[in-house]
Amino acid sequence: MFSKQDIEKYFLAEKQLGIVFIIIGALAIVLALVFFLVMKTSFYKGAAIPLLVIGLVQLAASIPVYKNSDKLRIRYVYAYDMNPAQIKDEELPRMTSVLKKFAVIKWVEVVLMITGLVLIYNNRNNPEKAFWYGVGITLTLQVLIMLFADYSAERRAKNYTSGIERFIKK
Repeated sequence: MFSKQDIEKYFLAEKQLGIVFIIIGALAIVLALVFFLVMKTSFYKGAAIPLLVIGLVQLAASIPVYKNSDKLRIRYVYAYDMNPAQIKDEELPRMTSVLKKFAVIKWVEVVLMITGLVLIYNNRNNPEKAFWYGVGITLTLQVLIMLFADYSAERRAKNYTSGIERFIKK
């Protein structure tokens, strides 16, 4: 049975993952700057690009999740008892949209993963292509992290959405 505790648990997990990825994104950006400004070899300059770009994406995606989690948690825990229609009319469509976005994000991540692996494979033994090898290494690592996080977030979102659907039916 879907309960207020399920709502609490979902949004607390979202907030925790948000802070983890704020930290990971910030560290990736710092590491990119160190690679680009201090290390200065072709490999590190290449490695800096995916770190910087994906680090910025991680921050852009994680900050709103972190900031909005408490507000949404409070809204829907309150709505559970006081206005269940709000869960049906607002939260279910929001979660349906979230799940659709996960499907698109997964495909983008798979394409980026393949791109990173191709860059690694094609440039691994060629010192003249160290830049592209560096791009491939950090692109692959960053996308692996994102795939893992998005997989667990999607699984949580599916369970939460199923709970909402059961709640609405009763």
